[in-house]
Amino acid sequence: MSVPAKYRAIGDFHEYYSGARLAPYLTLFVGGNHEASNYLWELYYGGWVAPNIYYMGAANVINVGPLRIAGLSGIWAGHDYKKPHHERLPYGANDVKSVYHVREFDTRKLLQVRTQVDVGISHDWPRKIEWSGDYQQLFRFKPHFKSDAENGRLGSPAAKYVMDRLRPKWWFAAHLHCKYSAIVDYGQGGDSNTGTAFQRNGDALNDAHNVQNGNGIDLADGIDQPLNEGASGSLAKVQNDDEIDLDMDDDAPAASEAPIAGTFSSAELPKASADSNSVPSHLRDQLPASFARPIPTSTASVPHPEAITNEATHFLSLDKCLPGRKFLQILDIDPITRPSKTKPATNYRLTYDKEWLAITRAFRQTNPLTSPIPPDQGESHYRPLIEAEEAWVEENLLGTDKMVIPEDFEITAPVYDPTVGLHPKEHPKEYTNPQTVAFCRMLGIENFFHASEEEREARMAKGPPVAGGGGASGGRGRGSGGRGGGRGRGRGRGRGYR
Repeated sequence: MSVPAKYRAIGDFHEYYSGARLAPYLTLFVGGNHEASNYLWELYYGGWVAPNIYYMGAANVINVGPLRIAGLSGIWAGHDYKKPHHERLPYGANDVKSVYHVREFDTRKLLQVRTQVDVGISHDWPRKIEWSGDYQQLFRFKPHFKSDAENGRLGSPAAKYVMDRLRPKWWFAAHLHCKYSAIVDYGQGGDSNTGTAFQRNGDALNDAHNVQNGNGIDLADGIDQPLNEGASGSLAKVQNDDEIDLDMDDDAPAASEAPIAGTFSSAELPKASADSNSVPSHLRDQLPASFARPIPTSTASVPHPEAITNEATHFLSLDKCLPGRKFLQILDIDPITRPSKTKPATNYRLTYDKEWLAITRAFRQTNPLTSPIPPDQGESHYRPLIEAEEAWVEENLLGTDKMVIPEDFEITAPVYDPTVGLHPKEHPKEYTNPQTVAFCRMLGIENFFHASEEEREARMAKGPPVAGGGGASGGRGRGSGGRGGGRGRGRGRGRGYR
């Protein structure tokens, strides 16, 4: 887990993992930048991290009854976007951070979805979403956001690509430690940079306190406000010494970060400067491929899918779970396209999504862990492959109980042992998760996340030494709220299991 030493403390997740406590409500989540990343790695395609707590994987689309939900894990870092998920235990100092950076390959799969979803979830905010809400109030509360927003660096381009493609009714995110709401208007063929709830001209915000989005969220009240008014009338932010600093990971993109090729429209690509060719071509040719200039590609030949019809996305980000903060909101969400034969239920189960299973099979030849990841071939290339795989899913899975996500959680690492504490003398171990094994077997795809004990021991032997003080690499329960002491091999049901 990537977390500074002063914040390391065992939380209560190990109690849910062991079975000592049960989450009272079905809980879905995507991965962020303060997770037990080695555990989530085991569940790349999604799975239960504890009973009633479901991780959506690196990217996924699943169903909760009639509600269709898409998820994208990770935060943005342009220098890692086109890389594979190369991080393997034992993590080095760089791996423990890059492991939670969003990847183009996972984003690419979500961009193949051609039918309507109801909800989108990301950890990072979609880039430019701030301009679709009361950004002036946001910048008053978070002044350091303003320069990043004005320079187009606030939020995740990957999350924006997916949101603009899927256009769900709701999009939920977190990461920036404040409550914020916005509306993105896609009406009349627009995109998220045209029609917005608030215009970029500040004069249009004179009556912002009266604006509501029609779904019970007051846009002008979208910013959490733990602010004190000083004697001079100015506002000063209340500092919580126990709150993790947003910038402590140094994950903010560099000012020179360029867009990714083939994802922004030509109108969004930066204009070339007069001295853009100042670096001699013979020197530029010696640079790695990742230093190459992005090549704009036209998407005009691929119209937006006709089955994606929603014209407004309601964005909501909540604050940290701390006293006095706005971290909880209850919403009623109706599916955009409700199956005609679906009856209301009080206890929906999770089910796989036919289209997403087909997309997963269509990309099954690519190992997400190794280089090089094949370049994006474009939607026209992938569409016939996905259609063929949809026929496979219909023939082999649809209409059977295999479409129900099994509640097959199993403990894979020993449960947290308080006698070991937060300073173990070994690196955490890598495990093959039986949920991933079962999913790959069901779809008939190779499980790239399995390795023999000999392979894993050889990798451990070549890895970095255990960091002084322990826990820096984020093992099972070694960081804040992790799972266990990480001692032993296999799926032994260690101490504390109930």
